[in-house]
Amino acid sequence: EGLIEFYSSFKEMFEFFCKNTTIHGTIRLVCSGRNRMKTAFWTLLLLASLAMLYWQFALMFSQFWAYPVVLTMSMDSEPKMFPAVTICNLDPSRFELVSEQLEQLERMAEESLSFLYGPKASARLSQLRDRNRDRDKDGAIRVQAWANLSSAGFRLSHNFSLVRMWDPRAGKKHSRVGFRLCNSTGGNCFFTSHPSGMDALLEWFRFHYMNVMAQLPPGLPQHQQHFQDLVYSCQYDGEPCRPSDHVHFHHPVFGSCYTFNSKGTDPFWAATKPGIPYGLSLILRAEQKEHLPLLSTVAGVKVMIHSHNQTPFLEHEGFHIRPGIATTIGIRQDQVNRLGGNYGRCTTDGADVAVELLYNNSYTLQ
Repeated sequence: EGLIEFYSSFKEMFEFFCKNTTIHGTIRLVCSGRNRMKTAFWTLLLLASLAMLYWQFALMFSQFWAYPVVLTMSMDSEPKMFPAVTICNLDPSRFELVSEQLEQLERMAEESLSFLYGPKASARLSQLRDRNRDRDKDGAIRVQAWANLSSAGFRLSHNFSLVRMWDPRAGKKHSRVGFRLCNSTGGNCFFTSHPSGMDALLEWFRFHYMNVMAQLPPGLPQHQQHFQDLVYSCQYDGEPCRPSDHVHFHHPVFGSCYTFNSKGTDPFWAATKPGIPYGLSLILRAEQKEHLPLLSTVAGVKVMIHSHNQTPFLEHEGFHIRPGIATTIGIRQDQVNRLGGNYGRCTTDGADVAVELLYNNSYTLQ
């Protein structure tokens, strides 16, 4: 038998092809030779199938050579309300009601520094404390209606002090500094340590400071600082800012703060164009007065960009801007809409939630 076989006729070759091919229906062209009607039907059906196949090929090639657009993008420009911006001067004020406790706290900080690093380490802090005592206390808030808290029986605990923690496995050069927090009975203690002594001192000082500030009575008037003391120039979309565009509040750690466009209802703050010339432009006075040096360890201002009618959590979402440079901040808004219904329990104003909402903010259950 040869490698190549030639058929004696086209009919013989066609019959061999129809009997051995995998094309469905071609074998019926040969097997139904006795019934001409059936043969004609299957022939027409095969020709119609081939015609549809080539018609689909023609459509695909015509679509390919037409280079159609598979993605359409559109850009709509509509006015968006500019977000709220909060700035703080990083200069917390000294309340006269707790001046005695703050001086005691600074003396305890000096003792801790001397204990950890020697007497020379606390000399700078002692000079700052004496300077704050001798200067004219413009930053202190005086309230004549209340007596000093020294008569209330509140005292700072010396048991809550910094200690050096030695690690036997790491050696003396790799010690850590920390402190211990316990309840009034001495139980349920919490330990914290830091590899840096300065980080531990700042955390220790903040714990004590917040404990002191918690003793202030409610309704205490806030420190009134002039807007021009922090903001030298303010413009939005090329127009000067108005006195009604900002709201003042005092933060116990970050000092005097101002929130621009806090409510988000004034058409003046509608952003119609993107770009630096059409945004908020501020020239700020960054002064480090060191009223509380262990709280204001960073020079500059604290900035946070947030939603309207939202309490600014500056500790977690704010960032610092150092003085002497021009800083440009770009903003991109991402909006998330909760579906609710079968996808989760959503609330509009929190009235149907068993837990009281402390802040006007977005809450999620993790």
